[in-house]
Formats: sequence, structure tokens, C-alpha cells
Amino acid sequence: MNKSDLRLLYRKKRADLSIEDIETKSLDISNQLLKLDIWDHSFYHIFLTISEQKEINTDYILNILSGKDKNIIISKSNFKTGKMTHFLLTDNTVIKKNDYNIPEPVDGIEIPSEKIEVVFVPLLAFDKVGHRIGYGKGFYDLFLSECKPETIKIGLSFFEAEEKIEGVFDSDIALDYCVTPAKIYRF
Repeated sequence: MNKSDLRLLYRKKRADLSIEDIETKSLDISNQLLKLDIWDHSFYHIFLTISEQKEINTDYILNILSGKDKNIIISKSNFKTGKMTHFLLTDNTVIKKNDYNIPEPVDGIEIPSEKIEVVFVPLLAFDKVGHRIGYGKGFYDLFLSECKPETIKIGLSFFEAEEKIEGVFDSDIALDYCVTPAKIYRF
């Protein structure tokens, strides 16, 4: 299937999930993450949940990272440039939703992309070779292209892999892993 058809299909699939489904699946994904050998790094980037989009509840992962005393990095999106600015999440970080309901830090201690070692990547769908489909703005592809090549890229999905996504661009950055409630995909 092509990107636009998959985007529509998976938005619908997500819309059909109940709040209980989202919470259960989010917790299952977090428990699956604990099985990965990724916890010896220092700088972890995570997205904050857009509840209106029925995204994975990343609070469980935030709790894991906090419990392991990791540096947690969150971002602010600039819709004019298509770039994200990354900030260290601290007790003093003020979070505010932007015009697209994305929870973002107001400001804080800026962290360069090349310092980030592990990125938890939001997505709508992914395939069996690690390509992903997001909302179509390209923020994460640009961000991931700024990271070091060895940065670990982990997609988080409520649903299992598609066989193949058609129309993948050379600029699309593939995942290293994708974690679902039932399975860990390694690419």
C-alpha cells in the first residue's frame, strides 16, 4: 500500500481504539522495551503523547527513563522550518500544547541532535524492513538525519507491521527496531 492510503487506514484504526485499549497497549509496549539491550546510554529522546491523535501513552516510558536516571530529551517543532529543537526535560520544564495539540517545552536547556543516543519514534504504520509512516510533515526524518549514524531509532506502534510500504523516499530514515504490544521487530 502507498503512504497516503496507509496513513488513512491507520488513523482510522487508531480512532477505533478505546481509552482502555490505548492504556493497555501502551503499558505492553513499555514492558516490551525493557527486553531490549538499550538501557546503557545516557541521552534518550521521546515524544510527548498527543492524546487527541490517540497516540501511545509515553508516560510509562518516561517513568522507566526517570527510574533509570536517564537524560530525557523532548522537542519543540517549528512548522515554518520543519525543524525540531530539543530540550532536556527537568523538574522545571514547562510544557504547553502548541496549535496542533503537540505538548512541547516552552524553553529550557537545549541539547544538540548529535548528542542523542536513543530516539523513540512516533508513527502511524511501519513495514517489515523498518520504514515508517508518520503524519507526513517530515519532522522526524530531518531530525534523525541530524543524529549520529549509530543513534538507535525505535518505533512504537499499537499495530503489527505491514508487508511493504510503497513510495519510500531516499530521505526516509529507517528504524532499527519497532515495538508493538506483542512483538519486537529488529531491522
